[in-house]
Amino acid sequence: MTALSHSRSSSFVTLGAGVLLTSAALATPAFADDAEPHTLDRLWSFANVSVNYLDWSNGTEARTASNAAKSDFTFVEIEGGVGFSWGEFYGFFDFENPTNDQFDQSSGGKDNFRTAGKVTSHIYLGDSPLSIYAHLYDFRDYGYESREQDQILGLGYRKTFDNGLWFKPFIGAARVQSNSYTGMNGFMAGWVAGYDFTALNQNFSVTNWHEQTFGRDYEYLTQNYVGDKAGSVGTNGALSLWWHPSDLITTGVQYRYSENKLGTPDAYQNAMIYSVKLNLL
Repeated sequence: MTALSHSRSSSFVTLGAGVLLTSAALATPAFADDAEPHTLDRLWSFANVSVNYLDWSNGTEARTASNAAKSDFTFVEIEGGVGFSWGEFYGFFDFENPTNDQFDQSSGGKDNFRTAGKVTSHIYLGDSPLSIYAHLYDFRDYGYESREQDQILGLGYRKTFDNGLWFKPFIGAARVQSNSYTGMNGFMAGWVAGYDFTALNQNFSVTNWHEQTFGRDYEYLTQNYVGDKAGSVGTNGALSLWWHPSDLITTGVQYRYSENKLGTPDAYQNAMIYSVKLNLL
């Protein structure tokens, strides 16, 4: 096995372990009567599988035509989360262009089969709203044999307001593993937030995830971007509106945005994502 193959296998093991941890947590029952009460009691959980279509804006496709060109694509996602009295976990895994070959000849590689996955956790610090925050994000483009894995470790915070709005910011040190650069890579700060509401006798929710990277390494910024060096600050996120017509089905539309991310330097990128979810929990 080559060093590169070993590195990829190790990364998959790490990501897979996180996904398995989340899955096991989703299925964990409360302790038996003779165990310490409430130690592993599950407070909330959800799981779903979805089909999604991401439609890049015409401007994005023009701005990225010569530097990590973007093309619309379909992806299938498995997603889940669980919360306990002592911490919470979230994870997803995406299969992009799931019916395509690893290198898609007709698109010149823009529609290759790809995968992306993330696992995050908050381990609560006693009864305070603070937590130890960790997350791992892994992206693979198999046609180009490229990969990037971001590893974040830091502090999180949790707040639910009286009106039902919840907000979970975080900040942490960042490390990256990729074909071109492996090592510490500045910092990441961000949040996830959401709000449930009712309109026209229907259930809706608004969610937002946002990531801001800063102080990234010069070598990373020159070697992991196409065409030019990227700026040290990167922006990544999505703002979503979800409709919950039943317990089984959720549909939604997401505004996806990024800058100095996704392989393209110094260019704003945006897309709409159209989703249908089958709720399993």
